[in-house]
Amino acid sequence: MHRLLRLWVVFMSLFINHGFASKMKIVEEPNTFGLNNPFLAQGSRLQPKVTPFPVSGPAHLQRLAGKCFSFIESTYKYEFCPFHNITQHEQSYRWNAYSGILGIWQEWEIVNNTFTGMWMRDGDTCGTRNRETKVILVCSTSSKLAQVSEPSTCVYSLTFETPLVCHPHSLLVYPTLSEKLQREWDEAEQAHYEELVTEQGYNNLLRDIFEDAGLLKSQKDFQKQREEIERLRALLTQHNIPFDSKHNEAKSTVSVTVTDQQPRGDNGLIEHLLEHVTV
Repeated sequence: MHRLLRLWVVFMSLFINHGFASKMKIVEEPNTFGLNNPFLAQGSRLQPKVTPFPVSGPAHLQRLAGKCFSFIESTYKYEFCPFHNITQHEQSYRWNAYSGILGIWQEWEIVNNTFTGMWMRDGDTCGTRNRETKVILVCSTSSKLAQVSEPSTCVYSLTFETPLVCHPHSLLVYPTLSEKLQREWDEAEQAHYEELVTEQGYNNLLRDIFEDAGLLKSQKDFQKQREEIERLRALLTQHNIPFDSKHNEAKSTVSVTVTDQQPRGDNGLIEHLLEHVTV
């Protein structure tokens, strides 16, 4: 009788533990810079394809590095970690709830001497391409995510509000450059004014300046990617291994046209006006 009682206790203990365990779910939430809980099994974590590029751009925006901002819309939670990545998490108790990376920090979008957006690329695979997100910075009294949309398949648009961009010169490119690169820009603009270079040549000079400043992803990186893709394709063909001929090639969506009417800005003035702004 004593032995049967012990067996019954063990059986009930296993049943109760298993019953509770079946209802428990570890929701993959980014606990540091948008990456998943390191205590989860390796196969359960989000797997970034590339590492984020170095922090760049206006100095007063660089204080956002290391912070993360959440936004819940419908059944999804979005996590934006400036200069790192963006993740999306389905708020569900389903065993296969979606959790993925929508983009990893790479470069700025620049138009008319102004930072118009942050590009987060090389997110999770989406068909024949990778997910990517453009972050638009908007003036507000506090720093927060305000809106997320998907204007085209696998390409997302995220609106980030912050008081750090409220000053009219807060997103100008010229003040962020070193004295050397500012001189190069001045020389390029003078040559363009004197019609010594074409419009395309002028824009190419500006792109070189922005690449040297670390604001844009270097075209050399794109070339290296294409060369690596071709090498792998040749290797697969050599060994008669089938592959999908449709591959995603990185493309630049940056416009570097600068108009004479666009002010270059006073970096000291910006820092003075923003030194009391907290994020």
